[in-house]
Amino acid sequence: MAAYDLSTASTSHAPNTLFLRLEGPLQAWGDHRSKFIVRRTAKAPTKSGVIGILCAALGVPRSEVAKIAQLASLRMAARLDAPGFLWSDYNTVGAKRAMPTAEGKPKGKTMLTYREYLCDASFLVALQGDPALIAELAEAVQKPKWTLYLGRKSCPPSRPIFESYPSKTSESSSSPSEYSESPPSKPLESSKPLEYPQSSSYSYSNCSYSNPAYYPDLLSAITAIPWRPRLEKDPPPKTITCLLDRDQESQPLAQESTLHESPPPELVLPQTEPSASAAEPSAEQNWPEETEEIWYDVPITFDPPAHLPRIVIRKILTVGDNGQIKIDKKPSQSLPQPPPRPRANYTNSEYKKRRKERLKYDYNLCVFCKAPATTVQHITYSRAGGHEAIDDLRSLCRLCHDAVTMIEYGLGMGLDRINPEEERWRQEIIKKRAEIIKFRSLSTRRRRLAPEEV
Repeated sequence: MAAYDLSTASTSHAPNTLFLRLEGPLQAWGDHRSKFIVRRTAKAPTKSGVIGILCAALGVPRSEVAKIAQLASLRMAARLDAPGFLWSDYNTVGAKRAMPTAEGKPKGKTMLTYREYLCDASFLVALQGDPALIAELAEAVQKPKWTLYLGRKSCPPSRPIFESYPSKTSESSSSPSEYSESPPSKPLESSKPLEYPQSSSYSYSNCSYSNPAYYPDLLSAITAIPWRPRLEKDPPPKTITCLLDRDQESQPLAQESTLHESPPPELVLPQTEPSASAAEPSAEQNWPEETEEIWYDVPITFDPPAHLPRIVIRKILTVGDNGQIKIDKKPSQSLPQPPPRPRANYTNSEYKKRRKERLKYDYNLCVFCKAPATTVQHITYSRAGGHEAIDDLRSLCRLCHDAVTMIEYGLGMGLDRINPEEERWRQEIIKKRAEIIKFRSLSTRRRRLAPEEV
């Protein structure tokens, strides 16, 4: 199927779903267990945290109760593409409270607090609601009024929060065989460009995707976007955990025994490697395929903070060609390539002019041993290739040039090379000159000896 034509989309299928990508080195999603001294984090984005991001994008202050209530009416799903691992840090804050020392005496007016973080995590968040509100949020997230961060100001995102996809131009260069042959369940539809902002489109297999887009429910939305590796070497997971708002109208209230809260975790000490206990449990370990939980994260107001509970469905979804979530093999990021290294071009006319100027500047004498100079040496290759300045070169005799070059190769030097005028290289150059003279003398003797004398 070709990409959906935005100009022919019907208003009855106006985009009702916005996708956000929450990914960064550190994330912190405080919940009702996050107290002043120990600031814990949930293992997935909370609704209050996501609404806080939307408020920052819109420029809504913390006291705007009406707008916060409108945003809280959005239905939310979070997909844990990379659950990350827990890590904790400490911070001293001025709390105007005297802390007791080991001797029982008061010391200062600061206190020690602990903060938990999610490291190296990536989440796909889907928000469903009124198409007009979704259109407003899509534009605001792409052009935010205030800085967006992942829970705390010390947690900036590592990629744009608005989930976008490669353009059709870049996708057309990839062969269809790179992707799964099984298309997702439903193609996306968008609306008239005059009524809603233009969406970001992405072609996968035989279907096309856009953001924002129309979906009948949260599950079809969160499973329609394929899982993509961050880097080409990242292996796909077998299962992915999804957290979805329960549809209060279509599903009956679960029995009290099926509703539970996740137990508060132990405080995780600082660590550099992910621990097994901190990782998200797999389908085979602790969680059944579907459970219901209570999350206290629906904001009423942010100043002072007050929240209501919501019922969240935790689903374990399979990943793969025959799974509920498809795999897009094209990585979302690529490792940065090193810049092209400048190389000397000894036939360049500009280089020949600088070479002649440098020899004249040094009176055609070697700057090291004062013998007649026959060549010049680059002390830096940052402007090599015809853009050299006269200070990038030094006049040398052939012996000193060979000695300096051998030292540079032995040290594996890069763009910046040896300046033979510097005192720190003097003894090294003298030693290498002596080795070259000795080697050349032995070679000369061998060439002059008779074959039987060698």
